[in-house]
Amino acid sequence: MAVTEQDVRNALATIAIPGGQDLISADMIRAVQIDGATVRFVIEAPSPEIARQMEAVRKAAEAAVADLPGVVSVSAALTAHGPAAAPPASGVKIGGHPKKQAGPIKPSGVARILAVGSGKGGVGKSTVSSNLAVALARSGRRVGLLDADIYGPSQPRMMGVTDRPTSEGDTIIPLQAHGVTVMSIGLMLPEDKAVIWRGPMLMGALQQMLSQVRWGTLDVLIVDLPPGTGDVAMTLCQKAQVTGAIVVSTPQDVALLDARKALDMFDTLKTPVLGLVENMAVFTCPHCGGQSHIFGSGGVAEEAAQRGVPLLAQLPLDLDTRLAGDGGVPVAAGDGPLAEAYGALAARLIEGGMA
Repeated sequence: MAVTEQDVRNALATIAIPGGQDLISADMIRAVQIDGATVRFVIEAPSPEIARQMEAVRKAAEAAVADLPGVVSVSAALTAHGPAAAPPASGVKIGGHPKKQAGPIKPSGVARILAVGSGKGGVGKSTVSSNLAVALARSGRRVGLLDADIYGPSQPRMMGVTDRPTSEGDTIIPLQAHGVTVMSIGLMLPEDKAVIWRGPMLMGALQQMLSQVRWGTLDVLIVDLPPGTGDVAMTLCQKAQVTGAIVVSTPQDVALLDARKALDMFDTLKTPVLGLVENMAVFTCPHCGGQSHIFGSGGVAEEAAQRGVPLLAQLPLDLDTRLAGDGGVPVAAGDGPLAEAYGALAARLIEGGMA
């Protein structure tokens, strides 16, 4: 008979810890995974100091599970969680471990979830997310923007929101800016406060911001993912009903190397890639009008053609875009060539039925 999670938990309930409890009664076991005869789990201590004293407990836990019939290999990781984010006025806390789900998350009233990702930081993914959200709103769509870049949230600054969200019971009330409904963990913390969390707390925070925020009726919820292929992106694609993803990259070879990893991640997680956006494609000198391809030329277009996905937009490296983002009024909220470029990107998504 194959070992079950309950078998594992029963074995771990025999492992005592200082204070008179065991690993199960103290609620220290996370992420039990059973793959045939291989068992993996995490022991989470309440603090790094306690974790450093628990190596003997970890070894005992591995030995107890290894004794179960049918178990060949056991791996127990020892970790500790950090502090949760400060709560809004009514006491809702962001952070903590994810809760079990009956199925993929689909926030009530949200028609589509659109992920915006990148293989690396610094390519303008958050800038594209905020301006696309505003451009879609200006096109008549009801739009939400979720800043899921938990370690480096930038949407509060880019969207010009500074108030702290309120709540009703366990429901968080998001903010509004430029016609967009906005939520970010950056709204829960001082701007210079670091989020020091391990993977499970990141996943719990994302789950909360999807399921406990009153998003209302939206045509599309844009999720600004952190760079790379880590816990938040994996959790979103595995635990939520994501309509599709956009990958942002500069034409630079180094950026494209990482963008390909993001594309592979979405393919592996069965999330449709709606297309690529080439950012910082060209710089036009404001003095002489000459154009320079500072980060190279054509790389993203070639990648899109090779993969058979649309090149959704080629956006310039532009001072006005940076100034608008720093000033809290995305360039798409105004007029001019950049606003038109984001409007064209929004129109392509609308025409394709993706927004």
